[in-house]
Amino acid sequence: MEILETIRTRRSVRHYQDVPVADSDLKIILEAARMAPSWKNTQCWRFIVVRDNEVKAELAEAMGDNTATEAVGGAPVVIVVCAELGKSGYIDDKVATEKGEYWFMFDVALAMQNLVLAAHSLGLGTVIVGSFDAGRVAAALGVPPGFAVVTMTPLGYPEYQPKPRPRKEPSEIIFHEKFGVS
Repeated sequence: MEILETIRTRRSVRHYQDVPVADSDLKIILEAARMAPSWKNTQCWRFIVVRDNEVKAELAEAMGDNTATEAVGGAPVVIVVCAELGKSGYIDDKVATEKGEYWFMFDVALAMQNLVLAAHSLGLGTVIVGSFDAGRVAAALGVPPGFAVVTMTPLGYPEYQPKPRPRKEPSEIIFHEKFGVS
Protein backbone atom coordinates (compact mmCIF):
# COMPACT_ATOMS: atom_id res chain seq x y z
CA MET A 1 0.00 0.00 0.00
CA GLU A 2 1.37 3.44 -0.85
CA ILE A 3 2.11 5.65 2.20
CA LEU A 4 -0.43 8.40 1.46
CA GLU A 5 -3.15 5.81 0.89
CA THR A 6 -2.12 4.10 4.13
CA ILE A 7 -2.41 7.38 6.03
CA ARG A 8 -5.74 8.22 4.42
CA THR A 9 -7.37 4.82 5.10
CA ARG A 10 -6.05 3.94 8.58
CA ARG A 11 -8.78 3.76 11.22
CA SER A 12 -8.93 2.99 14.93
CA VAL A 13 -9.99 -0.65 15.25
CA ARG A 14 -11.63 -1.95 18.42
CA HIS A 15 -12.94 -5.33 17.23
CA TYR A 16 -10.59 -8.10 16.10
CA GLN A 17 -10.83 -11.51 14.52
CA ASP A 18 -9.53 -14.47 16.49
CA VAL A 19 -6.64 -14.94 14.05
CA PRO A 20 -2.99 -14.96 15.19
CA VAL A 21 -0.61 -12.27 13.97
CA ALA A 22 2.35 -13.78 12.13
CA ASP A 23 5.76 -13.27 13.71
CA SER A 24 7.02 -12.02 10.34
CA ASP A 25 4.37 -9.26 10.29
CA LEU A 26 5.10 -8.34 13.90
CA LYS A 27 8.78 -8.04 13.04
CA ILE A 28 8.01 -5.66 10.15
CA ILE A 29 5.75 -3.54 12.36
CA LEU A 30 8.29 -3.26 15.17
CA GLU A 31 11.06 -2.47 12.69
CA ALA A 32 8.96 0.41 11.34
CA ALA A 33 8.50 1.72 14.89
CA ARG A 34 12.22 1.33 15.60
CA MET A 35 13.08 3.44 12.56
CA ALA A 36 11.15 6.51 13.77
CA PRO A 37 13.08 9.73 14.33
CA SER A 38 13.86 10.74 17.91
CA TRP A 39 15.52 13.53 19.89
CA LYS A 40 19.27 13.35 19.20
CA ASN A 41 18.65 9.76 18.08
CA THR A 42 18.12 8.71 21.70
CA GLN A 43 15.52 6.10 20.70
CA CYS A 44 14.07 6.23 24.20
CA TRP A 45 11.17 3.88 23.35
CA ARG A 46 10.82 0.28 24.47
CA PHE A 47 8.17 -2.09 23.09
CA ILE A 48 6.61 -4.90 25.10
CA VAL A 49 4.77 -7.47 22.96
CA VAL A 50 2.01 -9.21 24.92
CA ARG A 51 0.28 -12.34 23.61
CA ASP A 52 -0.55 -14.06 26.90
CA ASN A 53 -4.31 -13.88 27.59
CA GLU A 54 -3.89 -13.50 31.35
CA VAL A 55 -1.51 -10.57 30.93
CA LYS A 56 -3.81 -8.97 28.34
CA ALA A 57 -6.66 -9.33 30.86
CA GLU A 58 -4.54 -7.48 33.46
CA LEU A 59 -3.91 -4.70 30.94
CA ALA A 60 -7.62 -4.47 30.18
CA GLU A 61 -8.42 -4.25 33.91
CA ALA A 62 -6.03 -1.29 34.18
CA MET A 63 -8.06 0.64 31.60
CA GLY A 64 -11.19 1.35 33.62
CA ASP A 65 -14.02 2.82 31.55
CA ASN A 66 -12.36 2.96 28.11
CA THR A 67 -13.90 2.14 24.73
CA ALA A 68 -10.83 0.06 23.86
CA THR A 69 -10.91 -2.17 26.96
CA GLU A 70 -12.46 -5.12 25.11
CA ALA A 71 -9.96 -4.69 22.27
CA VAL A 72 -6.98 -4.84 24.62
CA GLY A 73 -8.35 -7.93 26.33
CA GLY A 74 -9.36 -9.69 23.13
CA ALA A 75 -6.87 -8.81 20.40
CA PRO A 76 -4.27 -11.46 19.48
CA VAL A 77 -1.43 -9.06 20.43
CA VAL A 78 -1.05 -5.94 22.55
CA ILE A 79 2.02 -3.75 22.18
CA VAL A 80 2.84 -1.57 25.18
CA VAL A 81 5.23 1.30 24.57
CA CYS A 82 7.43 2.66 27.33
CA ALA A 83 9.99 5.46 27.37
CA GLU A 84 13.34 5.67 29.08
CA LEU A 85 13.22 8.85 31.15
CA GLY A 86 15.92 11.51 31.28
CA LYS A 87 17.12 10.97 27.69
CA SER A 88 14.80 12.62 25.18
CA GLY A 89 14.74 16.40 25.51
CA TYR A 90 18.05 16.48 27.35
CA ILE A 91 21.53 17.69 26.45
CA ASP A 92 24.37 16.95 28.87
CA ASP A 93 21.85 15.60 31.40
CA LYS A 94 19.94 18.92 31.45
CA VAL A 95 16.48 19.63 30.10
CA ALA A 96 17.08 21.42 26.79
CA THR A 97 13.59 22.39 25.66
CA GLU A 98 10.72 24.43 27.02
CA LYS A 99 8.69 21.24 26.70
CA GLY A 100 10.66 20.08 29.71
CA GLU A 101 11.31 16.49 30.51
CA TYR A 102 8.29 15.33 28.51
CA TRP A 103 9.83 15.35 25.03
CA PHE A 104 9.77 11.53 25.25
CA MET A 105 6.03 11.76 24.54
CA PHE A 106 6.81 13.22 21.11
CA ASP A 107 9.37 10.52 20.36
CA VAL A 108 7.00 7.73 21.41
CA ALA A 109 4.23 9.30 19.30
CA LEU A 110 6.49 9.22 16.23
CA ALA A 111 7.27 5.56 16.83
CA MET A 112 3.58 4.76 17.38
CA GLN A 113 2.63 6.52 14.14
CA ASN A 114 5.12 4.36 12.25
CA LEU A 115 3.83 1.28 14.07
CA VAL A 116 0.14 1.83 13.32
CA LEU A 117 0.76 2.78 9.69
CA ALA A 118 2.94 -0.29 9.13
CA ALA A 119 0.28 -2.47 10.75
CA HIS A 120 -2.45 -1.03 8.53
CA SER A 121 -0.32 -1.50 5.42
CA LEU A 122 -0.20 -5.23 6.29
CA GLY A 123 -3.98 -5.46 6.78
CA LEU A 124 -3.81 -5.32 10.58
CA GLY A 125 -5.77 -3.00 12.85
CA THR A 126 -4.73 -0.92 15.85
CA VAL A 127 -6.11 1.72 18.18
CA ILE A 128 -3.78 3.98 20.14
CA VAL A 129 -4.73 3.76 23.82
CA GLY A 130 -3.77 6.48 26.27
CA SER A 131 -6.34 6.28 29.07
CA PHE A 132 -5.26 3.66 31.60
CA ASP A 133 -3.55 3.28 34.96
CA ALA A 134 0.09 3.42 33.83
CA GLY A 135 1.40 2.35 37.23
CA ARG A 136 -0.76 -0.74 37.20
CA VAL A 137 0.36 -1.61 33.66
CA ALA A 138 4.01 -1.05 34.64
CA ALA A 139 3.59 -3.40 37.62
CA ALA A 140 1.89 -6.07 35.50
CA LEU A 141 4.71 -5.97 32.95
CA GLY A 142 7.67 -5.54 35.30
CA VAL A 143 8.65 -2.12 33.91
CA PRO A 144 11.62 -0.92 35.99
CA PRO A 145 12.12 2.51 37.55
CA GLY A 146 13.48 5.05 35.08
CA PHE A 147 10.92 4.05 32.44
CA ALA A 148 7.35 5.28 31.91
CA VAL A 149 4.51 3.37 30.31
CA VAL A 150 3.20 5.82 27.70
CA THR A 151 0.72 4.05 25.43
CA MET A 152 -0.43 0.74 24.08
CA THR A 153 -2.26 -0.70 21.12
CA PRO A 154 -4.11 -3.90 20.47
CA LEU A 155 -3.04 -5.49 17.19
CA GLY A 156 -4.93 -7.92 15.01
CA TYR A 157 -7.05 -8.45 11.95
CA PRO A 158 -10.11 -6.18 12.06
CA GLU A 159 -13.57 -7.75 12.23
CA TYR A 160 -14.60 -4.89 9.93
CA GLN A 161 -13.11 -1.66 8.62
CA PRO A 162 -14.53 1.32 10.56
CA LYS A 163 -15.99 4.18 8.56
CA PRO A 164 -14.02 7.42 8.19
CA ARG A 165 -14.54 10.02 10.89
CA PRO A 166 -15.08 13.67 9.96
CA ARG A 167 -11.94 15.75 9.49
CA LYS A 168 -11.64 19.49 9.99
CA GLU A 169 -11.48 21.61 6.87
CA PRO A 170 -7.98 22.77 5.88
CA SER A 171 -9.01 26.40 6.47
CA GLU A 172 -9.67 25.54 10.13
CA ILE A 173 -6.19 24.16 10.81
CA ILE A 174 -3.78 25.48 8.18
CA PHE A 175 -2.55 29.07 8.40
CA HIS A 176 -0.07 31.05 6.33
CA GLU A 177 2.55 33.39 7.72
CA LYS A 178 0.62 34.05 10.98
CA PHE A 179 -1.76 32.13 13.19
CA GLY A 180 -5.35 32.49 11.99
CA VAL A 181 -4.46 33.65 8.47
CA SER A 182 -5.87 31.25 5.90
